[in-house]
Amino acid sequence: MSNVRPQVENLLSTSWRRMWAGLGATGDGAAAYEELLARYSEPWRKYHTLQHLRECIATFKSAAHLAAHPAEVEAGLWFHDAVYELQRSDNEEQSAHLAQGRLSGVGVPSEVRARVAALVLATKHTASPQDPDEQLLVDVDLSILGAAEPRFAEYERQIREEYSFVPEAMFREKRRAILQSFIARPRIYSTPHFFGLLEQQARVNLTRTVGENAA
Repeated sequence: MSNVRPQVENLLSTSWRRMWAGLGATGDGAAAYEELLARYSEPWRKYHTLQHLRECIATFKSAAHLAAHPAEVEAGLWFHDAVYELQRSDNEEQSAHLAQGRLSGVGVPSEVRARVAALVLATKHTASPQDPDEQLLVDVDLSILGAAEPRFAEYERQIREEYSFVPEAMFREKRRAILQSFIARPRIYSTPHFFGLLEQQARVNLTRTVGENAA
């Protein structure tokens, strides 16, 4: 895509080729790749964009050795926000369905497709994941919560912009409830790797932001 910066394109195209080959898929998957780039570039997205995908892929690269099925986790990251429509509640289900469809008929075994779909569904964040690969993928998806303060502040602005149609008081209430639900967990990050790396900063970021949204 011409609107993707060259260094970002290189990271993503390398990731895609690695993942596609790792799944045993045939062909180059170019059409699916371009489709996903287009989806993450949709104009209503402000956080769930190519920036988020790039950050997830870069974070996963440093922890890929922790995955039982690295290509499947990487595929889960590619597809986890493939469908992101702001006023629907089944984006993860639709993204999982899209993953199943795009990986069907290209040599990817049905059990692999099913595991990728399950990984996508784990990003609903309704409960702490139990499967190790799901734990790893969810930790990568949530790594933004433990980002350095400037990036976390940018993330919060992006989320607010994404939901600019929501009245301020309602947004603050809903946002505070979401962030408090993470604070209430015994652990935000399930894997020892990300717990040690990001847990403390994530709790600092979330506690500060909950206080700001209560003001």
